Formats: sequence, structure tokens, C-alpha cells
Amino acid sequence: MTHFRSTLSRPLTTPNFHLRLLLLSTLKNKEVTHTTMSFSSSPSPSPSTTSTNPNKDNESLEKLTQALKYHNQTKHSFTKYARGPHGLDWANQPNPFRRYISAPILHLAHDNPVDSTPLYSSLFLSLPPPKPITKTSISHFFYNSLALSAWKSTGFSTWSLRVNPSSGNLHPTEAYLIAPRIESLSDSPFVAHYAAKDHSLELRATIESEFFAELFPENSFLIGISSIFWREAWKYGERAFRYCNHDVGHAIAAVSMAASGLGWDVKILDGLGYKDLEKLMGLEIYPEFETPEKPIKGKFPEIEFEHPDCVLLVFPNGVNEFDVNTQSLSLAINGFPNLEWKGKPNLLSKEHICWDIIYRTAEAVKKPLTVDNTFSIDPFNSSGVCGEGCYKGFTLGEVVRKRRSAVDMDGVTVMERDTFYQILLHCLPSGSTSREKQKRQMALPFRALDWDAEVHAALFVHRVNGLSKGLYFLVRNEDHFEELKRATRSDFKWEKPEGCPDNLPLYELAMGDCRQVAKQLSCHQDIAGDGCFSLGMVARLEPTLRDKGVWMYPRLFWETGVLGQVLYLEAHAVGISATGIGCFFDDPVHELLGLRGSDFQSLYHFTVGGPVLDRRIMSLPAYPGPDVDA
Repeated sequence: MTHFRSTLSRPLTTPNFHLRLLLLSTLKNKEVTHTTMSFSSSPSPSPSTTSTNPNKDNESLEKLTQALKYHNQTKHSFTKYARGPHGLDWANQPNPFRRYISAPILHLAHDNPVDSTPLYSSLFLSLPPPKPITKTSISHFFYNSLALSAWKSTGFSTWSLRVNPSSGNLHPTEAYLIAPRIESLSDSPFVAHYAAKDHSLELRATIESEFFAELFPENSFLIGISSIFWREAWKYGERAFRYCNHDVGHAIAAVSMAASGLGWDVKILDGLGYKDLEKLMGLEIYPEFETPEKPIKGKFPEIEFEHPDCVLLVFPNGVNEFDVNTQSLSLAINGFPNLEWKGKPNLLSKEHICWDIIYRTAEAVKKPLTVDNTFSIDPFNSSGVCGEGCYKGFTLGEVVRKRRSAVDMDGVTVMERDTFYQILLHCLPSGSTSREKQKRQMALPFRALDWDAEVHAALFVHRVNGLSKGLYFLVRNEDHFEELKRATRSDFKWEKPEGCPDNLPLYELAMGDCRQVAKQLSCHQDIAGDGCFSLGMVARLEPTLRDKGVWMYPRLFWETGVLGQVLYLEAHAVGISATGIGCFFDDPVHELLGLRGSDFQSLYHFTVGGPVLDRRIMSLPAYPGPDVDA
């Protein structure tokens, strides 16, 4: 973990006495430590645990306990960071590219003009007519979602960037295409691994033609997403499980946005269980990994296994009247282990460190098959327009491929109020052109998710012209509004700010200069206070795990990743930049908001503003890249 110099002794300056006292009371000294997360030893029944079987109830409680233990243990505090490596073992830095050695290569097209895609802002209003599934459209889909976006070079160092962002640029996320026959790619339906470095597909197996014809609508395909925990744990230690799931969310949103440009819709098939996903993506080939009793260093090639996260159905926009029978799909997938799987996964590192709590938690939150899960396609809800003129006329391809994570913010750039409101309108899960309250995720790209919104945003506004500096709150599920008011500080205002659109549930909490406190809460990083605004994503945590199942724990991080991807793209579409912040002091954030216990927890931070460009770094084309893995 990078060491950050303490700045807590600096005075907090704010024109508002109330907010100054509030911040001082939160950050009055360095004696802030982890607080114990509270949960009852006898949980109230929920749909996922209500049973006459006490063994099942005990098992559910043990899994919930493990998830909350992980969350608590991996918090950062002012005096102690979550456990991680002492320095970086560069000799064992994981290879960022998974390859399946000896698997046949299916070459994708490299003629991908970004200016042929629709205008970025238009996609939030309606989707274009769907393109047919061809080698060209599949190539464009990957090029604008999961491909390399550039190579960077300075001195003797060279590294790649991707369209989908990743914590530390470590890219634990892998992707699989499960598709029907596609002319010039495969004469049979197939499973293939996407090899980002070459922008190609590695054929893993061919499957029966009836698989797609009997289970899915015409002109649809599947995208499987998996994570290699070791890639993140190499740098971040125990907190890596959080970051891997942020990245899953970023990937889901990247896939959804690229699909939208081709007139395709996306929906997670969340009825499937962990074992179904493992079989579907051919990930049973990895040897069983036995979790040790404590963190341990050594040669553990089995730690490089891929953890199956989710599978997304990609289908033509407008084809809403169909059903996916989860039980029939699971039965069909049961035959996948008998397929002839091709290719052997490459070794990523020679030596490893196993952070045991990551693997115990991943085991606890595995999702079971839920055959009673109802698959439904919600109507496309458009997002409202408040400041359409703020967009720079970029196409989707230009925005997604030029997206970068800002390393520093200039501390000068000022955002117009309408631009700020426009960005937040695109952060709403239900869209903003209808009068229904925010709850169900029906707007792009949140509509890919299969649950009601559980993530909100506490915003630190620094430089928005026409809007007072201070602390604000965006309520993304309005069923939580009263609960949030009760859970936070009693003296918060909860008033709509000046000029705020009626359909934007944004509220003032307290006014004052928050730049210094934003930096301090985000591990003393200047970038959190030097932008136009920053935020912490606050999820309804323990009640969600109790009501819906402990397997929702990673999904809450996925939702933050989807929201973060929108912030990335919105920032670039209006001509500035953004970056995700995984390092923050968890409980001091909760203290600032007045939150107690584990009902609401901050899961991810973000900052948006004017970037500082490093002129020493040279940018090179994504393809063709260097021969040697960076």
C-alpha cells in the first residue's frame, strides 16, 4: 500500500461555521480506528433464509458473518491500512494478459473507425436499430468495450491501457464470448476467450447448435465475465476482492455501452449459480484451490484460477417479449464439461502471496442457482436533458476509447451547474424523463443489472459555478429516502439545491468548503479535493445481504463500478476527466455522514475535474502493440 503523508494537523477552512465544526468533530485527531460492525446474532428471516431447516439458517448466518467480517477487516483507518504486501514484488508482477496456449485463434477485424458510432449523448435517449451479428459487429463490440485503448511509454517502461478501467491498471477481469455460428469466425456455436492484447478470440470449445436456438432470441449471444483475484492482490492485498468487483461493474457498463452503439440491449442472467457460470466459461479446468489458514507466500499456480462472476445476455434492442428459462438453461450447461476444451492457461507469476480471507469470502458469497428467478426485460427508460449543450459532440467510440483515469486534477477547472446536473441525471437508475420514482434500474447502462438500485452518492462539491460548495446527497433509490434521513446526522438540511431539476433527487446536506476533508477521507490524496466535485458511493449493505442473500455483497460493488463507469464517460464527454478512488478511510466517511452500524457503508470514491497531463509519457496506438507482455 502506498504511504500517504498525514495532513490532519492542517486547519480546516470553511465559511460555514456549522460545517467547520462538523468536519472538525469528524477529523479532530488521528485516533480513529476500525469500528466493529454490528449485526444481530439472530437475524430476522428473509426470503433467502426463511426455512424450517436450522442447518440452512446457520449456514446463511455463517456466510453473512464472513462477508461482514471481510468488509470490516479490509477497512482503512487513519492509523492503519488494510493488510497488504510490504512493497511490490516486481519480479512476480502478474502478466496482465491471460492466454490459452495452443487454442485456435479467431481473428477479429481491426477496421474500427470510432467516428462511425452514434453520438454518445444520443444513446441515453434511445438506441439505434440493431445490427446483425457478424464478424465486423462483434469486432466493433469488443473494440469499444474490452480492448486495449493505447500503449503508454516513458523511459524503459511500457504499459497498456484498456477501454474498461481497472484498479491500479492490473486488469483482473477476463471475458468470454458464447455465441451462435458467426460467418467468417466459426461454423458452429462456440465458446471463446477474448484476448485483448491481439484483439482476437481464442476458441475454447464448440457447442451444439440447439443451445441458442432453443434458449435465446434470435441474434443474441452471451458474454461471460470472470476475475483473477491474484492480479489485484499482488498489489493491494486483502482489499483486492473489493477492487476486483469494482472492475466487474466497470466491465458490465463497458459492455452495455458498446452494445448500445450497435442497437443491442444487455441483461445479466442472474438466476444462474456459480457452478453454472464455471461450466459455461470452461473454468472447471483450473485445479481446486485449497485456502490456507493464514496469509502465506510461495509457489501456488492454482491461485491464478478464474472466478466466474456473471454472464450477460446481449440481444437486439426492442425484442422484449421473450423469457429465459433458468432451469432449462442450467440443465443445458450441465453438459458443457463434456465438451472438448482447447488451450492451456498461461502462468502469470512464478511466486504468489495468498491472502486467505479473499478466498474464504469469495466462497461465502457464491451465488446458488435460483430457478424461481423471474427473467424480465424492462422497457428502455431515457435519461433527461438539462444541459445538452455541455456535450462536445463526441461519438460513443471517441468517448469510450479516449477515456483515461486522471492521475492529478488541476485544482482550477470550474464546471457549470447545468453540466453538473446533466451528469447526475445520467447517474439515475430509472431514467429521468418519466415521473416514476428512482428505484428500478431501467436506464442505460444500469438496465443490465437485475436488482433495484442499492447505491447512493454523497457528493463534495468544490468548483461548480452557480452551486454552493458543500456536502450533497444523490438518492438513487427513493424508497430509501426516509431511512437515509434517519440514519444520517439530524442537522443535515435535506433541501433541493438552486436550479435542480424536479426529477433529480439531489439534496443539500451542509454548506462549506469540503476540499480538505475530501482529500483527508480519500487517503490524503489531493485529487479528491482538486477536482470540480468528488463523491463517496454509499450502499445499503447489511439489509440487502439479509433480504436478498449474501451473494449480493459483490453485486453491490458491481453497481458502484457501473456508476463509476458512467462518471468516467460523462466526464470525458463534457471535455474533462475523472478517476476512481479505491483508497479511502471507511469509518471516518461514515462518521462524517453520521452513519452507525453496517446498514449503509461507503464502497467506492470518485473524483471529476480538469486533469493534469504528464507530457513525459508518450502515447502509442493500441494495435499492433509490442510483442513482449508489459
